[in-house]
Amino acid sequence: MDRIVVTGGAALNGQIPISGAKNACLTLMPAALLSEEPLTLTNVPRLSDISTMTELLESLGCEVASLQGGRVLAIGTAKISNHTAHYDIVRKMRASIGVLGPMLARDGEAVVSLPGGCAIGARPVDIHLSGFEALGAVLDLRDGYIHATAPKGLIGTTYELPFASVGATENLLSAATLAKGTTVLKNVAREPEIVDLAKCLRAMGAQIEGEGTSTLTIQGVDRLGGATHQVVTDRIELGTYMLAPVITGGKVELLGGRRDLVSAFSDKLEAAGAIIEETPNSLIVSRKGDIIHPVNIKTEVHPGFPTDLQAQMMALLTLADGTSVLEETIFENRFMHAPELIRMGADIEVHGGHATVKGVKSLKGAPVMATDLRASISLIMAGMVAEGETVVTRVYHLDRGYEHVVRKLSACGANIERISE
Repeated sequence: MDRIVVTGGAALNGQIPISGAKNACLTLMPAALLSEEPLTLTNVPRLSDISTMTELLESLGCEVASLQGGRVLAIGTAKISNHTAHYDIVRKMRASIGVLGPMLARDGEAVVSLPGGCAIGARPVDIHLSGFEALGAVLDLRDGYIHATAPKGLIGTTYELPFASVGATENLLSAATLAKGTTVLKNVAREPEIVDLAKCLRAMGAQIEGEGTSTLTIQGVDRLGGATHQVVTDRIELGTYMLAPVITGGKVELLGGRRDLVSAFSDKLEAAGAIIEETPNSLIVSRKGDIIHPVNIKTEVHPGFPTDLQAQMMALLTLADGTSVLEETIFENRFMHAPELIRMGADIEVHGGHATVKGVKSLKGAPVMATDLRASISLIMAGMVAEGETVVTRVYHLDRGYEHVVRKLSACGANIERISE
């Protein structure tokens, strides 16, 4: 099993290119199921989750061509030859549920394995299912699979999500593009990845209004065509690397970064002592002085503070000059990185959905274990400023969401290497 070894003490200086958004790409790829014509995606991140979605789409009858070293994907679905998304693939990645809506909308049938639980909570798919029922689908859950049919096709409706679920918003939005009549989705998620999906679907011929707001209005069309679409910048990778020069010192330019993608996060980072400069093509981040200030964080749906940046922010606040309180409102069990940071000398107390972080003068290198994707990068961030050597194991989590971490950080002066057994 691979491990990442980090020796702390080096300030970071240089440039880091930010990849296309994994979470956007994983919902754009299933959109290819909606059309007989090819969908071409550019600025694609090279990650294991993208490979898993490719495997799933190919199992359904898609032809997927990887071009320019994986930076471009051309996906053609002249015909959906298999309507079953099998457990062996779906279990690897929860985003697999995103094929349900497109298959149901195009062919009126889909059988998709129920995704399993994961380390950061159950994340049930009940909102997806109730939304599809509102659109006229008939659902039967048996043998661990969702059996969905739409005997009369999907029918436009008004549906209010009980929670602004990103995955459910994306799934229902995609399906509604081919529904008969008008669909109004209320209390939807507003993340940039959803705006990006709407932009892509509109390029394919969909009629959509309201992306970026809490209400989406979709006028169904008879068919969608092909398109070429550039995947939006990964705001979570952006936020993660914005933290790097704040925790280690130095100055880093994040190529492709935009403040509007990480507005709430940027406000908190500046409160902690960051200097953020925006250029036409990047963000430049450094630390103001030597003191990291404590800040209180509450994760919220967009445009609030992202849950996917909570672990990384905790790593920074372990060194703050005072006490910070982090409240996690999106996922249960998302403080599992706290015990690993404590192994490095952090002073953290977790009570339910709250974590109290009392800043310490320094962290110490230690052997630690990644528990999920965002926890893994938070431990690397902590290792870059800790005294001595930190060894992070179970780094396969990292491969799901961060492209070339070692290369990007070492290019800015970090003492980091990946060791394969």
